[in-house]
Amino acid sequence: MKFLKRILGVLSPVHIGWVTMTQGLYVGTDGAGNKYYRGRKKRPGYKYERRWVIYKGAPEASKVPPEWHGWLHHQTDIVPEKTGESFRRTWQKPSRPNMTGTSAAYRPPGHVLKGGHRPAVTGEYEAWIPPRS
Repeated sequence: MKFLKRILGVLSPVHIGWVTMTQGLYVGTDGAGNKYYRGRKKRPGYKYERRWVIYKGAPEASKVPPEWHGWLHHQTDIVPEKTGESFRRTWQKPSRPNMTGTSAAYRPPGHVLKGGHRPAVTGEYEAWIPPRS
């Protein structure tokens, strides 16, 4: 059994490539180089077609732009690349990868890694004292 698990673990990327080549139709590529596919046939017993992404580089779900995320999750059937119009609004920022666990992660004022000092409490705060029974 260990031998079979080891072989399947090694062949996993090969299997993904084989499934994509034989059962997938190329749909488009986003600005980050991720490639999007849809299944060639309707899956029996499923309401929606199968859609997937092959990431460029390390697989990180936060690399998928919002418009492609909507397509992947069947929120829209419009392929973002084919429409020619942008789904982005002028106020939207470009997507960034998840920075949690890195030195670029958000740390609020008073966080231990930002010095650990918060401003002193002013007289606005009054601690709640539970009623005695």
